[in-house]
Amino acid sequence: MKARYERNFPALSEEEFDILRSKHVSVIGCGGLGGFIIEYLARIGIGAMTLVDGDVFEESNLNRQLYSSPDLLGAPKAQAAADRVQRINPDIRISYHKVFLDDSNAVDLISGSDIVIDALDSPEARITLAKACGKCQIPMIHGAVSGWSGQIAVVMPGSHLIDNLYAGAHKDPGEVSSVLSFVPAHAASLEVAEAVKYLCGKPTGLTDQILFFDLLVPEIHLFDTGDLSS
Repeated sequence: MKARYERNFPALSEEEFDILRSKHVSVIGCGGLGGFIIEYLARIGIGAMTLVDGDVFEESNLNRQLYSSPDLLGAPKAQAAADRVQRINPDIRISYHKVFLDDSNAVDLISGSDIVIDALDSPEARITLAKACGKCQIPMIHGAVSGWSGQIAVVMPGSHLIDNLYAGAHKDPGEVSSVLSFVPAHAASLEVAEAVKYLCGKPTGLTDQILFFDLLVPEIHLFDTGDLSS
């Protein structure tokens, strides 16, 4: 076992780590949430990653997006993230796609994944991703952030959580949302923890539940997904 992984143990067993080394995770979105998610997966030693994002870095990303820097303004986020993974951990098999996920490509982009992690920033894209995960029978870890707060959920195939959560919601293309630097880092930690637990066969605790956190108060709430329709 390489020394780079020795601090994974005994929090992970060697058997669990071997499982992680055999798994393929797709991260959809390589910005605020996605950058931290990708970083944590790379450092824990996941076997393979597919990264998807059609956007490029702009100056407003610098306050929170881990892989943005002045010298990378205008660079594709997916490519920058893939380059970062190769620098951190060349053991990982990495592929990336400089495209925006939509109905025409979602299934192809996630095919072959053991789990998909949502790091998107619009209700429409999340609904599209959840639909594709359902078609492919792939679990999805949902995450979203705004201001000081965020939410996390484990969405199993057949679940209507995302539809219920975002029913009727639309993002105004001109809308500018506030996100503080530490909020996507916190949400990404929770998303990756749930993904690792699922892949290792541990109870996730968030199946059929959604976790809301507010770091300003601070407080955390767990809700059953059935509460969304009440």
